[in-house]
Amino acid sequence: MGTNRFEVGTNRADTADTATAPDTPGAQGAESAAGRLRLALLGPVGAHRGETPLDLGPVRRQAVLAALILRANTLVTHQQLLDDVWGLEPPGTGRRVLPSYVYPLRKALDGPGARPTTSVIRGERGGYRFMPGEARTDIAELTAQAGAIRGAKAAGDLTAALDGCTRALNLFCGEPLAGLPGPLADAERQRLARQRRTLHQERVECLVLLGRYAEALDELLAAPTAQPYDEPLAALRMRALYGSGRQAEALAAYRETRDRLRAELGVEPGEELQRVHQGVLRRDDPLLLLGRTPPPRTTNSATPQAASPAAAAQHTQPPAPERSPSSPRPRRNELPGDTAWLVGRETELALLTEPVPADCVSVAAVDGTAGVGKTALLVRAAWTLQDQYPDGCLFVDLHTFGAPHESLRPQRTLHQMLRAVNAADDELPDELHELVSAWRAATSSLRLLLVVDDARSAEQVRPLLPAGPGSRVLVAGRQRLPGLDADRRLTVEPLDTGEAVTLLTRLLGQTRAGQEPEAAQELARRCGGLPLALRIAGARLQNRPSWTLAHLVGRMSDDERRLGELRAEDRSVEAAFRMSYDLLAPELRRGFRALSQAPTAEFDGLTPAVMLGRSLQDTEDLLERLVDASLLQQPRPSRYRLHDLVRDHTRRLAAEMPDEAAADRAAVLHLYTAAGRMASDWGPEGYPTGPDVADAPFRDWREADAWLEAAGGQLLDVVAFAAATGQREYACWIAESLVDPLVRQGRFHECRSALELALPGADLADDPRMPSSLRNCLAIADIYQGRFPQAHAWCTDALRLARHQGDLREQARATASMGAAERALGRFPEAAAHLSEAMGQAARFDDDWLSGMSSCNLGALHDQQGRHEEALTYYATSLTFAEKIGRPRMISKTLCFTAEAHLALGRHTEVKDLARRAADLAQEVGDLQLRATSLSLLGAAEHGRGDLPLAITLQREALATLTEHTSRPLEMEVRRRLGRTYEAAGHPAEAEQQFHIARSLAGTA
Repeated sequence: MGTNRFEVGTNRADTADTATAPDTPGAQGAESAAGRLRLALLGPVGAHRGETPLDLGPVRRQAVLAALILRANTLVTHQQLLDDVWGLEPPGTGRRVLPSYVYPLRKALDGPGARPTTSVIRGERGGYRFMPGEARTDIAELTAQAGAIRGAKAAGDLTAALDGCTRALNLFCGEPLAGLPGPLADAERQRLARQRRTLHQERVECLVLLGRYAEALDELLAAPTAQPYDEPLAALRMRALYGSGRQAEALAAYRETRDRLRAELGVEPGEELQRVHQGVLRRDDPLLLLGRTPPPRTTNSATPQAASPAAAAQHTQPPAPERSPSSPRPRRNELPGDTAWLVGRETELALLTEPVPADCVSVAAVDGTAGVGKTALLVRAAWTLQDQYPDGCLFVDLHTFGAPHESLRPQRTLHQMLRAVNAADDELPDELHELVSAWRAATSSLRLLLVVDDARSAEQVRPLLPAGPGSRVLVAGRQRLPGLDADRRLTVEPLDTGEAVTLLTRLLGQTRAGQEPEAAQELARRCGGLPLALRIAGARLQNRPSWTLAHLVGRMSDDERRLGELRAEDRSVEAAFRMSYDLLAPELRRGFRALSQAPTAEFDGLTPAVMLGRSLQDTEDLLERLVDASLLQQPRPSRYRLHDLVRDHTRRLAAEMPDEAAADRAAVLHLYTAAGRMASDWGPEGYPTGPDVADAPFRDWREADAWLEAAGGQLLDVVAFAAATGQREYACWIAESLVDPLVRQGRFHECRSALELALPGADLADDPRMPSSLRNCLAIADIYQGRFPQAHAWCTDALRLARHQGDLREQARATASMGAAERALGRFPEAAAHLSEAMGQAARFDDDWLSGMSSCNLGALHDQQGRHEEALTYYATSLTFAEKIGRPRMISKTLCFTAEAHLALGRHTEVKDLARRAADLAQEVGDLQLRATSLSLLGAAEHGRGDLPLAITLQREALATLTEHTSRPLEMEVRRRLGRTYEAAGHPAEAEQQFHIARSLAGTA
């Protein structure tokens, strides 16, 4: 990556400020010396720390990094990353492959001593978040420059806008995201290419407006490849030629463009290009040709007058439309006033204002939840387009979501619009079909811009469509309108946190918002990115200068109270949501209320299906109708989520029907209990208390496990939801059942957190087994993480409570866990006694799982003492129980222990066979730790067989499987084996590096 991606270059306008500008080469050198991380995407992907290039690995790994950078500061879910980088061909291992990409990226990008919590790539529940911190990205530089350009143009400072365009264009170093695979990279390449063309066009336009015609022509010749039918660029070329006194060439450029459009597209040039052509023919003043009002003339010279940049800057209003003597009707503009601040809608605005065919009526349909800013967006788009529609701009508010008496009948609307275009006689018909015919006849020769707001259905909108070719209709509503023939559709999403903070800052002023940056961020989050909520919050703070932002955040900290704070006179976020709810059919209202009891932010159709007692297909149809009503979001196929403020509203609705809400809550918590118990190695029969899960909607443990894994990092939220709603038993049952599914994915922190959330309620729960069982589960989590003293303490407590309750089964399990902890602590006699006792107790209960695991631990105990043949006898017993149960994870674990014993005996062929089978089973169940263990054993076997290159490959693959959650003892062992193999292969430096890391892990353990 070259440093020129961040050095915007020096042109004539830059030289005055090179001593202080942050983007000058001098400043760049200071940053390089300081070792700042720099990341580049506007060309081949690359990274530097200071002047040192960083190795980002193969292109697929670079694509993962690019996907995270492009959504900087935002949680990117595992599924989003898979969709972004692999598209329709995801890896067979699913989300489990991601740590092997993220881990080496962290190693490459993070500074010395960085921890997972301070890494630029943070692992969070369900995904990863790129936190740039002090790092600089050229994408962020481009966004900053684009904002500066918009500000300069709005202020009329063309010179500053020109300089900004130059800086932005100099950030590009070839094709953006060059060579990266995946749908996101493809889409971003196209978007950035469009942005590059737009910047180039804006630069040329600034040069023309400043009267620098020769430079503009040079820029046009050096332009990146543009669309062959780019009429705005053709118009700029004509203006530059005309301004340079080259009228004939300007007219020839028009003929060339017109002939191409006619021959290849069968259309005539658009109105703007035709206007420029007519102006050149008439030899108009250059400023009028640019869409600006020229200064009063003192002569009648036909020669184009040169315009100074100062004069150009003074005349920023469009000229009044010219009227022919035969057309007395004035041009009508009914658009509401444009909002002062429209933030974060550049992409949407560009889509709505793109050129449209001149021979038909173009319709754009915009939808989104209440308060998201649809009307403001349409009004801004309409004002941007209004000069293109000589016959008027009309605005119709259908008041669909207002009071019933406010809703407009189609007949009344058509009456108003016919009068607006002066096509109304003294009396108009009342029949709808007659009015539609009159409206179409009246508009057949007109070119209109029509904005329809607050539409609920396509039936409302169809009668209002004008007939004149080239007319454009912009329709907004909360409800999606699939029945409307629209050539553009757009769903307006809430603002992201950064954009929301920008809007708050503009409402409150930089001084006030800048004094509390963290509170501003939190307030933006609590408003959920809804412009209506942000504006109400801003208005409250404007009217209460004594309030700090933190004070309002505190008042909104309670979810029950948050909606109540977002009210100002007749404006209320909750009232806007209530209007949407009141218009739903009864079955949709019932489904919407049920969503209040979904314990996770994102869910599939099965969650509401069990609450509603409906089939999955019927429920998904219902959810899709709620999506169309903009009350439910669909982040990806078959996955749904409620906006935070909409969720608050559903809970208020549910509170009005407490019995219904309680039944829904019990149904969904039963579902998670059933899934966890089926996915657990114990199986449903291993849980002697709690609900009967025989009616679970899962065919087998694999289906239950896949459903839980799809929830990603949200399983902890289920336990928190149960605990917060007073469902102590369910909180305990779910936390207990999630131990195996979470442990096999290496998510020990979530496992521990879930158990700790449920533990306070365990001692108060009606199920007497819970106090002992949850403590025993905490011991299991600690054993996996190498926290053996803590595990022993939990086992001691669990055994004490089980004895107090007289629960022999829980005593047996606590005794087995205590034996495992003692084995890890090197207390071999005590471990042998406890594990033998547990085996005897398990036999009395016919507990095959406990028998198998106790036998396996006894084998490991003998292995540690060098009695490998005796260990193999215990492992054989354990494998018999594992195969009887039929759970692949238990079989794989036993095979790994068996392979360890054979490795100690030097039987490398046996190790290879056992480890390969264990690796395949671990892959099947998605157990990352077992996969790493079996691959490492396979590598050790190949080392023993003499194939050192293959051994290194397998050990490196095992290492890549590890995540930041992996237990340290396992990583230490893999690195030691890899170090020994490097050493045997004659790579002492690589060997010492692995030994050094292993020693550091031992020191922190």
